[in-house]
Amino acid sequence: QVQLVESGGGLVQAGGSLTLSCAASGRTFSGYAMGWFRQAPGKERDFVAGINWSGTSRNYADSVKGRFTISRDNAKNTLYLQMNSLEPEDTAVYYCASGSMYSYPSRYDYWGQGTQVTVSS
Repeated sequence: QVQLVESGGGLVQAGGSLTLSCAASGRTFSGYAMGWFRQAPGKERDFVAGINWSGTSRNYADSVKGRFTISRDNAKNTLYLQMNSLEPEDTAVYYCASGSMYSYPSRYDYWGQGTQVTVSS
C-alpha cells in the first residue's frame, strides 16, 4: 500500500521560510514523478510544483516561481518543497502526490493527507 506522509508545515511570518517534506513508502519512489498541490479554504486544489523521477526536470506554478524549490532524495524516499519569501496568499493545506509532475490532479494516483501552512502578515 502506497503511503505519502507530509510534514514541516506550521505558522510563519510573511517573508519567512519553511521546508515541507513528504515521506513515501509502498512502491519504488524513484520510479515516479511527484508533485505538490495546495488548497486554501473555499478554493480548489491548485498545482504548486512537480519534479520528474530523477530530479532533473521541474515544473512550477507561476505564483511560486523564484520563491519555491521542489527537490527529491530518492535514497531517502523523500520529496521536499523549500518555500522562501512566503506571503499570506500562500496559506493553505499542502499535499504531496505521486504519478506526475504536471498540473492536472487526475494524473496523480496517490495523495498524502496534507500539512497546514499558515503565513501571517
